[in-house]
Amino acid sequence: MTQHTKPPYICQHAVIFAGGKSTRMGKDKALLPFADETSLSQYQYKKLKQIFAHVYIIAKKHKFNFDCEFIEDKYPESSPLVGLLSLFETLDAEEVFVLSVDTPFIDKSIIHQLLTPHPKATLIIAQSPSGIQPLCGLYKKAILPLLQTQYQQQNHKLQDLLQQTNTQYITFLDNHPFTNLNYPKEYEEALKLV
Repeated sequence: MTQHTKPPYICQHAVIFAGGKSTRMGKDKALLPFADETSLSQYQYKKLKQIFAHVYIIAKKHKFNFDCEFIEDKYPESSPLVGLLSLFETLDAEEVFVLSVDTPFIDKSIIHQLLTPHPKATLIIAQSPSGIQPLCGLYKKAILPLLQTQYQQQNHKLQDLLQQTNTQYITFLDNHPFTNLNYPKEYEEALKLV
């Protein structure tokens, strides 16, 4: 009988943030076709399903044309902070890997490095030459009181959240995987690279 070895990380939940307004793109980028998939959302969802037992998409409404687990962001504001609030108030999970829908070049290798255990860290966040990447990292439910306090103070800056807790930054030397598809030109260039 083959003995199955456990992965070096215990995180089983991933959440794709797909609720942005996409004002710079001019249309909802979460629904744009990508690679062989009908949308960026489906592309990211399938990628994460190869790594995590449970994958969810969070947005203001269910707008996806494929079978997926959905979390409704019930807050009126649009920000990653309220997305984190909604997911931790909804999910029964102690830790969650978070990924933005518009970063399709983040691959399994990067994700695995971020999931390597750091026992003392509350958050494990990617950092590239262009800066901190707060929507690519591991978040623990222990931050829920901090999220609630920041929300009450109307402070939606994730940078402030990261400074208030024990955050471990994992440094990557290449900016390319963290490219955000914010503008039509960036989207067109990304399609050529797939």
